[in-house]
Amino acid sequence: MCDVVSTPLDGMDGLVCDLDGVVYAGPKAIPGAVESLNEISDRLPVLFATNNASRPPDVVAGHLHDLGITTTTDRVVTSSTAGARVLADLLPAGTQVLAVGGIGVARALEDVGLQPVGAVDCTTSLPTAVLQGYGPDVTATDLATASFAVAAGARWVATNRDLTLPTERGPAPGNGALVAAVAIATGVEPESVGKPGPLMYQQAADLVDAQPRRMLGVGDRLETDIAGARAAGMKSAMVLTGVHGPLDLAVALRDMRPDFILNDLTDLLTPYEPVCRAGECEFTCGPARSGWTGNRLEFSGGGIERVRVVLAALWQARDQEMLDADAAREVMRSSVGLDELR
Repeated sequence: MCDVVSTPLDGMDGLVCDLDGVVYAGPKAIPGAVESLNEISDRLPVLFATNNASRPPDVVAGHLHDLGITTTTDRVVTSSTAGARVLADLLPAGTQVLAVGGIGVARALEDVGLQPVGAVDCTTSLPTAVLQGYGPDVTATDLATASFAVAAGARWVATNRDLTLPTERGPAPGNGALVAAVAIATGVEPESVGKPGPLMYQQAADLVDAQPRRMLGVGDRLETDIAGARAAGMKSAMVLTGVHGPLDLAVALRDMRPDFILNDLTDLLTPYEPVCRAGECEFTCGPARSGWTGNRLEFSGGGIERVRVVLAALWQARDQEMLDADAAREVMRSSVGLDELR
């Protein structure tokens, strides 16, 4: 027997959704995302949480609105707003904070009553706090000024530590790479508020007065979205429209394994076929089945159900130290069609 869930939203009081790779890819919506989110928002609060610190919530909400998604600015949590709230709880109103990053960092500080300053404002004195987020125009002077302030004892909050940023030309240095430069220069590590930490998810739940355990976090990256939702005590769902896919899931550590595996956001509204144990080493998911015969994994069925049952078998084998990472990936590669692999 196994637990039966009508949809992944069954029993949930709200949804916390990542953006890049989940709702949109670049400027365009991922197929089915707009219609699904609008239908869900008629039943449950839908919030958006992103590690992208460069855009203020109103700009993010505007982008979503342009795509056709019904939402408001107060339903968007960014790593900049999360970091600014942390500092606002520690500092008197009006305190000067060095804002490193895009306009989203400075705006977040202003919105909580703190005074953002730039490197040009710190030539004669240094601020007592630094909020560092990504911005395409961050300079060596910005990083040097942050280093001087941190070395002098300033409270240092990083919006996130994502090492890379996906672009149309390939991975580019992300905020984590810029944060690392300051850490190397100072020997100090910052407080990081973005995913995979739980803070953004907790703040999102607070916005709708809900308990995290009754919220569902949806994302496309295991080490940020899924790990962050789990750290906050939320159920988690991974969509296969973004960064990570079945090969990554095959080697996912326990704290990065989602509760639900979906093709895309439309699966939030359709009956979810759970994985059921059919024997000591056998699993079923709807018409799909997997099981170990010695060291060989046998499977049947197709689609997302086959991905789920193969993963159940691989995770069991990994937990029992029967397979290393390379072998797990190879089994997944042989069991899932190339069009399903990322």
